[in-house]
Amino acid sequence: MDKLREMEIFVAVVDQGGFTGASNKLGLSTAAVSRAINSLEASIGVQLLARTTRTVRATDAGMAYLDACRKVLDVITDAEANIAADQLNPVGTLTISAPVLFGQRYVAPLVNAFVLRYQDVDVNAVYVDRPTRLLEEGVDIAIRIGHLGDSSIFAVPLGFVRRRAYGAPAYLAARGEPVRPKDLLGHDCVSCTGVSLPLEWVFSERGARVPVRLRPRMIVDLIPAAVLAAVDGVGITQLLSYQAAPEVRDGSLRPVLSAFEPEPIPVSLLHVERRGASGKIRAFVEFVSETLRQNLQDIEATAARSSL
Repeated sequence: MDKLREMEIFVAVVDQGGFTGASNKLGLSTAAVSRAINSLEASIGVQLLARTTRTVRATDAGMAYLDACRKVLDVITDAEANIAADQLNPVGTLTISAPVLFGQRYVAPLVNAFVLRYQDVDVNAVYVDRPTRLLEEGVDIAIRIGHLGDSSIFAVPLGFVRRRAYGAPAYLAARGEPVRPKDLLGHDCVSCTGVSLPLEWVFSERGARVPVRLRPRMIVDLIPAAVLAAVDGVGITQLLSYQAAPEVRDGSLRPVLSAFEPEPIPVSLLHVERRGASGKIRAFVEFVSETLRQNLQDIEATAARSSL
């Protein structure tokens, strides 16, 4: 039995005036209460209780120890109450990071709703297209698209995105739809440096990596610019599935070469605390996780329908 439990039993014995009263209060047998007191006295090396056949009272040493026990147990009780209150009514400043476009489309609306729900939490939202270092940069929560390698970070899996090639229906009708990755050599292509190497797109066939060397008609460094160019019929582009999701949904872009897509890329919610996470972190994780999972599932379902 741990020391804190023994201290709790000792206080109960004194308060209840005996072993039987303490056992009734704590739901223990009188034998268990007696063993706890014996263990406590043995560990301290003094007699805490004077026992007769009719009475049990604290010794002088026991009275001094009783006061110390009450203080320790009160501190623990207060700490647990504060933690419980923090979980129900989170407070403080929460720093969140996410990729720019994913954050704009899927995270920012949830952050806004979270702030309206939890009036005592202030949010610092950082949208950057690079992995943030949580501990070094003071970030509480990060949405990460990609494989993880930091064992000090705790990850909540949200789903996957895929790297896909897309073309506008009018462009594909005029130029034909590529059947194999190498067919892209006969097409105009729009490369985005933030998604893939501008001169090489990677596909997969039977688990093997299939790179295609390109001479792009256009190279851009902004994802929305690549999306717009593809929608306007400049050429085929390769993007992450969430980046083209609205255009796939409204029919202005269509996935191509779906049978040759590379392995899916995981999307995770990262934070630096495990089960003892502060109230603000736990509240945000619970508030956004299911919605983000559903968003990612909807992206894949829409793409699957548009490929039929």
